[in-house]
Amino acid sequence: MMKKVFICLFLLLTLISATYASESKKVLMIIASQNFRDEEFLTPKQIFEKAGFNVIVASSSLNTAKGTLGATVKPDILIKYVNVKTFDAVVFVGGPGAEEYFHNPVALKIAQEAYKEGKVVGAICIAPRILAEAGILKEKKATVFHSQIEALKAKGAIHTGKDVEVDGKIVTASGPKAADKFGNAIVKLLK
Repeated sequence: MMKKVFICLFLLLTLISATYASESKKVLMIIASQNFRDEEFLTPKQIFEKAGFNVIVASSSLNTAKGTLGATVKPDILIKYVNVKTFDAVVFVGGPGAEEYFHNPVALKIAQEAYKEGKVVGAICIAPRILAEAGILKEKKATVFHSQIEALKAKGAIHTGKDVEVDGKIVTASGPKAADKFGNAIVKLLK
């Protein structure tokens, strides 16, 4: 009798957790294959997971990526296999390595599709340049690391200089110091 009770309890808990997991929000975080900015990845990821979101990490390579401060991450998926429709948010992580996506057609298409589908689209540090190159910051308020301000303006963005800027469902942030505010702004849009 006790064994049947445990089996029933186990099945019930499995069903509940499967239901909860299928209802949790999914966030895609795109990192550079090398030299992503550690805290711009780790801090928002922790905030997303604490909010109960499922985080999937994508990159241009499945090899272990190394951050500028030494963090290592094994990506879950190649960007070329990303199906934007399965995510609630797409977040581009900054750091010097993010430059690899400025003119990457796959990354630009992901940004464009996410925006078109009404997903939350985020980018921090130099990564807002990816959104600008994808054409989704035209006439939008945005912020970025100082080295990319002119590039954003050249693509029609309205640079505000804030730590974090939210315009509709687009969230941009200026750099590592804004990682906490950036993660929380995305969570607020997804709640």
